[in-house]
Amino acid sequence: MGIVIGVVGPHDLVDDVAATCEEQPGVSALRLDYDHESQAPSIVEAHATAVEGWLFTGIVPYMLARDADALTRPAAFVDYSGATLLSALVRLQHQGRDVTRLSIDTLSTADVVATFTEAGLPADDVRTLPYRPEMTSAKAVSFHRRGPTHTVITCLSSVHESLRGEMQVLRLVPSVHSVRVALRQLLLTAEGQAQEDAQIALGLVEVESEEGLLREATALGGTVAAFRGGTHLLVTTRGPLYDATGGFSGLPMLARLAGHNRVVRVGFGLGRSAAEAESLARRALARARRIGDVAAVLSLRADTDIVLESVTTTPAGEQNLSVLARRVGLSVPTLQKLLEARDVAGGEPLTTREIAERLAVQQRTARRMLHRLELAGLAERTGNLTSGSSGRPLTLYRLTL
Repeated sequence: MGIVIGVVGPHDLVDDVAATCEEQPGVSALRLDYDHESQAPSIVEAHATAVEGWLFTGIVPYMLARDADALTRPAAFVDYSGATLLSALVRLQHQGRDVTRLSIDTLSTADVVATFTEAGLPADDVRTLPYRPEMTSAKAVSFHRRGPTHTVITCLSSVHESLRGEMQVLRLVPSVHSVRVALRQLLLTAEGQAQEDAQIALGLVEVESEEGLLREATALGGTVAAFRGGTHLLVTTRGPLYDATGGFSGLPMLARLAGHNRVVRVGFGLGRSAAEAESLARRALARARRIGDVAAVLSLRADTDIVLESVTTTPAGEQNLSVLARRVGLSVPTLQKLLEARDVAGGEPLTTREIAERLAVQQRTARRMLHRLELAGLAERTGNLTSGSSGRPLTLYRLTL
């Protein structure tokens, strides 16, 4: 079975980087390009389930996606220091440029100095603007314009577009060697994650009625069969279970089964063999029984148990919100505010900014909340809305909770 790598970067780099990736046997690349690096997080969020790993053509889109909590798969970026920077210096020398007087953005000062030292070049007159989370393309452009008349080396296509008409500017293009190094590191992580996702997940389900159980098992990518003593055996793997539980934070199927059953107890065991998974599932089910009539527990190795969801005896309305809160890892007051926002909007989609304003939180926090709701089937992404500035597009969500 092959592995799909999502390659994210500007239009003119994605194809070459993806082609280098596909030289590796068993690797296929999903080409995802953007007009501006600020679009990287929304691209990653929109295609999160289509890849086993992410390869960014540079550090800036990678950091933007990481800081936005958009990365749910292993990810790496092509490092522009070393071979990539060295090949750029050679090209500049062939063009008769003074490579000892440069203005370089994004790369760290230490990496630049190391590359110059390796090439036997002095770096005393080289100005650097290392990447920081607060760095933007506008700040990079300003940095280059403020300095003496040096040749500019940039890692950002947006900076290159802004400066190429007024000064000598070279945009770094990742070398084949740099791409291969990044891909090798990514594949090691992604293949390790894939092996972990393939761990066996066994669920022991105590339920009065089988109605809906087969459908729930199918949604988990698994099968269900009678076990013993009225208990059912649900067989799947770690990957689908992880996705369906929002990262082992809740079990939506429990609430659905509880809709027509007084007793629903689920014990999941995650192991490297069927025997180990079954032993852990028995332990999980025993703990679920101690919790109450409606409960789900996931047992892992090293004596780790995770309560996925339980229902207590509270009034119906409060009980529903309490269950939802546990499923998505949010507080009941937060869910109440989300319900109010949904009602005010009349069921129409809301942007992440609107949600952030109504909850009085940062947009980053709002995106994280909405991602949890989406995983739990309580929100659906309906598209993007351009913000009218150079910032990232705003994602539209329809709340269905």
